Amino acid sequence: MASTFLRDCSTSSTVRLLHLQCRTNSLLPLHGLAPLSLPRTLGFSRTPISLRALCVASASPSPPPSATAEASLSGEGCATVIDGKAVAKKIREEVSAEVARMKEAIGVVPGLAVILVGDRTESATYVRNKKKACGHVGINSFEVHLPADSTEEEVLNSISGFNTDPNVHGILVQLPLPPHMNEQNVLNAVSIEKDVDGFHPLNIGRLAMRNREPLFVPCTPKGCIELLHRYRVDIKGKRAVVIGRSNIVGMPAALLLQREDATVSIVHSRTSNPEEITRQADIIIAAVGQANMVRANWIKPGAVVIDVGINRVEDEESPRGYKLVGDVCYEEACKVASAITPVPGGVGPMTIAMLLSNTLASAKRIHNFH
Repeated sequence: MASTFLRDCSTSSTVRLLHLQCRTNSLLPLHGLAPLSLPRTLGFSRTPISLRALCVASASPSPPPSATAEASLSGEGCATVIDGKAVAKKIREEVSAEVARMKEAIGVVPGLAVILVGDRTESATYVRNKKKACGHVGINSFEVHLPADSTEEEVLNSISGFNTDPNVHGILVQLPLPPHMNEQNVLNAVSIEKDVDGFHPLNIGRLAMRNREPLFVPCTPKGCIELLHRYRVDIKGKRAVVIGRSNIVGMPAALLLQREDATVSIVHSRTSNPEEITRQADIIIAAVGQANMVRANWIKPGAVVIDVGINRVEDEESPRGYKLVGDVCYEEACKVASAITPVPGGVGPMTIAMLLSNTLASAKRIHNFH
């Protein structure tokens, strides 16, 4: 399905110029965002700024910090950039304040344990970033690093130790695991009360059921919905399409949108006419891992686009020899959508922010702290 859409979408200097202009002039200020516990009450100005006005003149001065805009579902010709870095920074500040309050009030510091198996460079980088983020907000970080040839029993023993450790409130097993291990057995061994990744089948099952609440929601899908909330995107009653059906992103994202009363379709590798289905969506979450697959003609004018994909494509101009792009062809999509996440700088920063939020929530729940 996707092979036709993998060509580079940066076809002209005009498009690149528009891309830069959109990114420069349509960033939403994030002044006055509300605490995590009240994601719908955002403190945004009630007077929306025209999205077209944000994109017309690159020479115009930037709006003052108090000015804000809503990501509407009506097309204006140039998309508002949904700034995941800025939102994640705000969330980290909120978490840090709550961690300090909890420590002062009851002497408890939330703790996150990470289990890393093997020496995959990307996995090690993720773990390092998570540890660094914990340090920034005051969360204690614990780590077990096992060699790639460890037995599954050794991993399970590490999980068991963290399950019973009162200083640990969240446990994360870095994926993927070596192929000789049963991923399902390992993830199921994490205590549901400390499953801050939200991968335990009981948490996913509760997410799928009406009138049941999971203890935790998977971090990346949760981050996608949080971005929609923080940018005042109305989800209720809207048509939403999720591209991809993985257990980590696509499936839980669809369940979360359904909980928000959206009408949800899932597009996957066996879907006929994916462009036609996606073009009906007011909200698109793309999480399929195919570089630049979603083109402008897939997108309904005025739709809001959340791009989860992070793909490497060759780039001779880059010192690294590659650049990172999403599943959505950004330079085309920003001319059709009303709001869009960039790659990088969109959903990525939100994943770790949600992990910190989940760890804090776990510590509060375990210690009955409000």
